[in-house]
Amino acid sequence: MSKFKFSVGPWNVHEGADAFGPPVRESIPLNEKIKKFKEIGFDAVQFHDDDVVPEMNDLSDAAIKQKAKEVKKLLEDNGLEAEFVAPRLWMDPRTIDGGFTSNHPKDREFALWRALRSVDIANELGCNKLVLWLAREGTLCYESKDPILSVNRIVEAINKMLEYDKNIRVLIETKPNEPIDRSFCPTIGHAIALSYKTIDPDRVGALLESAHAILAGLDPANEIAFGLANKKLWSVHLNDQNGIKYDQDKTFGVENLRQAFNQIKILVENNYGRNGEYVGLDVKAMRTQKIEDIYRHLYNSLKIAIILEDKANKFDYTFQKKCVEERNYEALEMYVLELIMKG
Repeated sequence: MSKFKFSVGPWNVHEGADAFGPPVRESIPLNEKIKKFKEIGFDAVQFHDDDVVPEMNDLSDAAIKQKAKEVKKLLEDNGLEAEFVAPRLWMDPRTIDGGFTSNHPKDREFALWRALRSVDIANELGCNKLVLWLAREGTLCYESKDPILSVNRIVEAINKMLEYDKNIRVLIETKPNEPIDRSFCPTIGHAIALSYKTIDPDRVGALLESAHAILAGLDPANEIAFGLANKKLWSVHLNDQNGIKYDQDKTFGVENLRQAFNQIKILVENNYGRNGEYVGLDVKAMRTQKIEDIYRHLYNSLKIAIILEDKANKFDYTFQKKCVEERNYEALEMYVLELIMKG
């Protein structure tokens, strides 16, 4: 049993296409994914806006809300909640130069329209969290945008979301690069600083993804701790990453088990989840995975997280204190590794 509530997104069960190859598996309908998520042991589903309402750009506001109501019923029928909704801005031709920070006013208007529709969708799904992954909010050519103006444009957009709905909470999901070269909000520290520029800092926080922290050359457990220390960590995406490469979204803990342990340990120690926060998994199946076992990475990630939670609960703080007092960090390090490796 786990003290945490876990969430997952429909995009974590995908067709296997990447930048260098086409899809390798058939698509699975949303209703089948949601049924399977419950069977695996998840408590909630993370959504992009168009996961809930496909082709939403062609629909009226009323039709968008009606489609969202249908997905809410699907969740209820399977005993699941919605954790958040995120506007998928990076896939539209109007956002090739960024959404909120585009040099073109019409593009910025479109990005805000999608964000506000995502708020509507969140309300229909019964959640109050809007996640902003600022995917293209940066530059490929540094001189193409004014970085100060761009930061202020992000703040302006968030302010309009906060004004549109007095209950919505905005979570900034940070990433240093990919698909853009230089992000205007690359780390959780940047997200927290940006939150205090908004009209309601108490409703602007952060979502920390393990792989994104590693891509920035940072330790994900310390990034989690920084968010917790500022009372701004409102969600996490646990996964793994083999070094500072492209974003891999590997099964949680498969590359660096000690690093994964420390992420779970800091969440356990600080009673993460007491305010209803979820432990999200954002992991992708390998392209080699056959469709008949397409959910294996989710089973594995959830199992590893729960095993590490059990390890964290068994952590010997008395021995840790003794090692700290004696500055015997070699002994402490070996204890941690033995704790992790023991069956």
